[in-house]
Amino acid sequence: MSDDTQTSSPAAPEPFLEARPRRRSRLGRAGIVTAASALALGGIVAGVAVTDASPEVATAAESATVESDVDADAPTLLDDAYAAPGPADRQPGAMPAGGGAQPGAGTAGDDASSGAAASTQEEAAAADDDESAGIVLIDTVLGYASSEAAGTGMVLTSDGLVLTNHHVIEDSTEITVTVGTTGETYTATVVGVDEEDDVALLQLDDATGLTTIAIDDDGVTAGDDVTAVGNAEGGGVLMAADGSVTALESSVTTSASFTTTSSTLDGMIEFAADVVSGDSGGALLDEEGEVIGMTTAASTGTATIVAFAIPIEDALAIAAQIQAGDESDGAVIGYPAFLGIALESSDAAVRPGASAGAADDDGAQIAYVYDGTPAAEAGLEAGDTITAVDGTAVADGDDLSAIVQAHEPGDSITLTWTDGAGATESATLTLIAGPSA
Repeated sequence: MSDDTQTSSPAAPEPFLEARPRRRSRLGRAGIVTAASALALGGIVAGVAVTDASPEVATAAESATVESDVDADAPTLLDDAYAAPGPADRQPGAMPAGGGAQPGAGTAGDDASSGAAASTQEEAAAADDDESAGIVLIDTVLGYASSEAAGTGMVLTSDGLVLTNHHVIEDSTEITVTVGTTGETYTATVVGVDEEDDVALLQLDDATGLTTIAIDDDGVTAGDDVTAVGNAEGGGVLMAADGSVTALESSVTTSASFTTTSSTLDGMIEFAADVVSGDSGGALLDEEGEVIGMTTAASTGTATIVAFAIPIEDALAIAAQIQAGDESDGAVIGYPAFLGIALESSDAAVRPGASAGAADDDGAQIAYVYDGTPAAEAGLEAGDTITAVDGTAVADGDDLSAIVQAHEPGDSITLTWTDGAGATESATLTLIAGPSA
C-alpha cells in the first residue's frame, strides 16, 4: 500500500438520495408473542428473547383492514421463512417452532396465494434483464432460531447500498446477497433498520460497479400498469408479475404467522399482481421500468391477490436517514448489544419487541442460554434469575431489556443473579453484537 493511500481519508459513502423530510406513517404492532413465534423470529430485542410457558400458539387471527374499495383477507408479509428444528426443542417451556417447511417454500398460509390467483391473474414469469436491473436476491440465516429466510432487495448505489424490508432481515445473523443479473454474491451487513416502517438498509462488502435501480420521477396513479419483481418463494430466480395499481394511500393490517407478528401499514400503493412469499423488498416497476414502490405484503387464499408496496419516495427518505446515522423516529443504526438469553414469561400478550420476566418483580428469570454468547461464558443457566446489572436492581425482563438496549456491543456489564439453588453469583461480561434488530 502506498504512503498516500495510508494517509488519505476514507471515501464518503456514495449518496443515493438527498435527505428530505420523511413521512411518518406507519406500523402499529398487534400480535401475540408466544414461544412459537418468538423462537421462529429469534424474538431477540436488545439481546433478550422471550419465551412463554403457555400452550397457546400464535395464530393469524387478525382480519385485514384495507382502507380502499378492494376487499381482501389479511395479507402476509412476503419474506420466505422456513424454520428448521431450533431452540424450541431444547428450551424450557417452549412450543415447537412451527411449519417445518422446506427451503423455497412459503411461510404457513402462503401456499394458497399463487394457485388461487392463477384463474384471474397472469402468473409470474422469469424477469428479463431490464426488469432485473438493480434487483438482488437476499438469503438470511437466523442463527439463534436455527432458521433461514429469503427475500429481495434493490441496489441504491454502485458501491453496494441495498434497500429491503426490515422483516426480510429481522433477527438475521448472516446475510448473503446475490445480484440478479450477474449471479455475483456478497456478504452484507446491516447499516440500520426502521422496524415501524418496515425498511432496512444493507451494505454489501467489497462491492463496486453495481447496476442501480431506476427511480420513478413522475408519480403513480390508480389504473397504471405495474410489474412486481422479486425472489418468488425464495426460489433463487427473479420472477416478474404483471398487474395494475388499484388504489393509493391504502392502509393494511397483515396477519401474524410463526415468523412475524401482525403489522399495520398505511400510505401504501395497492396493486393486483401474482406476488408471493419471497417478493418482499422487491421492486414495483411502472411501464417505464422505473421503481415506484417496494413490495411488502399481499393477501393469500383469494381469487385475486391484493398486494401492497411502500412508495419508493417514503422508503428512500427513511434509508437516507439511516445512512446519515440519525436514530430519531424509530430508526436503529447497526447491530444491537447482545447478552444471549431467553426469558421466561407468564404473559402471552407480550408487546412485540419487549421482554417479560418473572411476575413477582424479583428479577428476570432465564429460560434458555444460547451457546457461545456472553451469558453462556459467564456461567448463566436456565432457571437462574438476574437480579441486578452494575449494581442496579432488575425488576423484570422489561427492565433488563431496557438496560441492555442502552449499551453498545463491546460494553462490559456486571450481572448479579440467583442460581437454581438460591445462591447469589456475579460476573462481568462483554456484550457482543446480536442479530439484526
